[in-house]
Order: sequence, then C-alpha cells, then structure tokens
Amino acid sequence: MKMIKHALAASILAASLSVPALAQDAAEFRLPDQCAVDGGMGHMGHGGMHGGGMGMGMMSMNMDLDGMTDFQRENMEKMMGTMPAMMEGMMHDDPDVAFACAMIAHHQGAIDMARIQLEHGEDEWIRGLAEEIIEAQVQEIDEMTQWLADNAK
Repeated sequence: MKMIKHALAASILAASLSVPALAQDAAEFRLPDQCAVDGGMGHMGHGGMHGGGMGMGMMSMNMDLDGMTDFQRENMEKMMGTMPAMMEGMMHDDPDVAFACAMIAHHQGAIDMARIQLEHGEDEWIRGLAEEIIEAQVQEIDEMTQWLADNAK
C-alpha cells in the first residue's frame, strides 16, 4: 500500500507540473482537517498540489485551453481543484472517513459545476436543477463535515 501511495504521489506531481496554467487558475479547495492522510500523500488536495490529480492531469495534457469556451475552461479549472482532494480523501485508512472526505470534494465539484451553469446556461429547467443541486449538496457537505468533526479519529 505504501508503494502505491508513493507511486500515486509521484504521478500527481508529474501531472501537476504538466499543466501549470490551469493549476494556477484553479480555485483552492480544502478538505476538513480530519481528511488528512499520513504517509506519502501528504496534503495534496489541500492546496499544495491542487490542479494535479492523476486522472485530471493526464487528461489535461492534451487539452487546448485556448480553444475552450469560458464555461468549459471554468469547469476544468474547478475540477483541477477538487479532483486531487477527492483522490486524497479516498486514501484515508478509515473507510467511513475516506467516504465522507471524498464525497465532500465530489459534492463541491457538483456545486462548482452548478454555479457555472447558472452563470452561463439559459434553459430554465436546467437552471432550476442547478439551484436544487447547490442547495442539496451544500447541506450534505455540512452534514458530512459535522460527522467528521464528531467521529473522525
């Protein structure tokens, strides 16, 4: 397991260096302190490595940021902030804490996407759905954050 964590950390570092423009623009996302993992992963989702998730970094090497629309670029920037945090959350040794931490980051990604939809989208039904998503996901993040404060070791 330790070897996998080190390999994952190295991959994330390499990927993050390959997309500096996107990583610099990504909004910083921080997981609750209870989500920190010991060992080779460190606090990568807490800003130190934001913008460099293994999957997103590898995928983004072939992306033409200049060829994207504003909403596409904004979505990618937000994902570069939450994907590494979601991956870090999943690496926690306690499966309950790992689930809560990863889901907090996942839900934040949904909120970010919904806000971008509200800024750029026009369809009233989709806009209503985006508003419902924001409301529900904010509440669920609050609940999981409180659970972590009460239960995480």
